[in-house]
Amino acid sequence: MGSQEKVETIESREWYLAAHAPEGVPTSDHLKLRTFSISLADESIHENHVVVKILYISVDPYLRAIMTGIDDGLCLPQFQINQVIFSYGIGRVIRSKESNYSGGDFVPSPVMPVAEYSMVQPSQLRFKNIDPGPGIPFTDYLSTLGVAGYAAWVALKMIGNPKPGSNVFISAAAGGVGMHAGQLAKLKGCNVIGSTGTDEKVELLKEIGYDDAFNYNASESFDAALSKYCPDGIDFYLDNVGGKMLEAVLNHVNHKAHIVLCGMISQYNKVWKERDGIRNLLNMVGKEVKMEGYLMSSLDHRFGDFTKEMETYIKQGKIISKHVIYNGIESFLESLGSMFSSSNIGKVLIQSRNKI
Repeated sequence: MGSQEKVETIESREWYLAAHAPEGVPTSDHLKLRTFSISLADESIHENHVVVKILYISVDPYLRAIMTGIDDGLCLPQFQINQVIFSYGIGRVIRSKESNYSGGDFVPSPVMPVAEYSMVQPSQLRFKNIDPGPGIPFTDYLSTLGVAGYAAWVALKMIGNPKPGSNVFISAAAGGVGMHAGQLAKLKGCNVIGSTGTDEKVELLKEIGYDDAFNYNASESFDAALSKYCPDGIDFYLDNVGGKMLEAVLNHVNHKAHIVLCGMISQYNKVWKERDGIRNLLNMVGKEVKMEGYLMSSLDHRFGDFTKEMETYIKQGKIISKHVIYNGIESFLESLGSMFSSSNIGKVLIQSRNKI
């Protein structure tokens, strides 16, 4: 009688939506952590699936906007009650029943569960494998080469495309998108000004190439700050904030200015009736201003071009990235809340502490 094969089972944790959060920063009443088991026995793994150990998870402001249960204009599917939260992530394949993937492959995904382990289909993965090579750490695949870098690249290269010498203003400039957008604008030969929430972040922006920056929390008003730091007006504005900052910008735009709307983090925690209205839209008429929003999902066909260009910039030292890394999947709620407190510099990531 032969010995019975031991079945290896992994205990994993995942975050799920327990209740919608229509306003305010989500709390433990809305987001909860639960434990489940994954069997690594061959017969337990679905055909054409892989089991991945999740290494890094990207934490981005848009996640907050799809936890409200209300479709209020972002046009992204809302998380449903009891649904696992997912985000951009990187995992390592530990078991595979799909011919294109082998154990040890490192795989990024735009829909990686916020968990320690998961069984996924190849359609959820963006590439067969990634090999960072010299000068490209894994974390850059979720920042410079991930959603933050791509959002900045699309805004600067495909939507706005400011000309050399243009006066560019970027809000939330020390965040993941803003950092990359400012550096890309400088590579295009623009004069770049940023706004951020602390003096420390102002200095960092200058270090990575911004011509100047201001701390909006220390300014008399947004209008006064823009008069001081953008005396020649604004030709291109990348809006990551919305609300009162957008209204102030409309008082300083030049003729034929272009405003690209990437996000509105100042408004995500408010129900739409309480969000800040923009009172001076008439400025757009008199100055023939173009305002345009975008979704990266509509431009996925350019991701390959983006990757090649940004990898070159990284290797040449022309684009750098800053990260705030939270340890352990249990830190997701804290890391999400930090997005709305001005406490982070750069791209927010979670590094899992799973052992296998």
